[in-house]
Amino acid sequence: MALLGTAGCGSTGTAQDAASDEATGASTPAASSGTASSGAPSSGAPVTGGEYQNGEYTATGSYIPPSNTKEEVTVSLTLSDGVVTDVEVSTSGNHPTSKRYQAEFTGGVQQEVVGKPLDEVKVDKIASSSLTSSGFNKALDEIKSEAAR
Repeated sequence: MALLGTAGCGSTGTAQDAASDEATGASTPAASSGTASSGAPSSGAPVTGGEYQNGEYTATGSYIPPSNTKEEVTVSLTLSDGVVTDVEVSTSGNHPTSKRYQAEFTGGVQQEVVGKPLDEVKVDKIASSSLTSSGFNKALDEIKSEAAR
């Protein structure tokens, strides 16, 4: 799957960390177990891998950067036997600075996530983007909850 991204996150350190603390957790998961893409095995019926069901899951996490404009990160990932086999990220891009940082994040997230067990995935910073990861991790938490059902 291709990575999609147009929005950004704050620049570095302190202002971002403070803004990250104020980030909202308004995530809305949507999941459908079924066929997985990118060569992941599919059987049509939910199969568990570890404690998670195989399938494709989508959720949105949000955060507030220093611009004080709510930004959203939508994560779609595919699970097979508890391992992330594919990930797509799209972002809201409500502020020009956010767009730049979110583009950097979406350009590097796949190599940090694909091939790892879902329980081991937690993104702290990709390129110079640290706040986008907070929205990503909130969406990831929603996906973990949904996939565990």
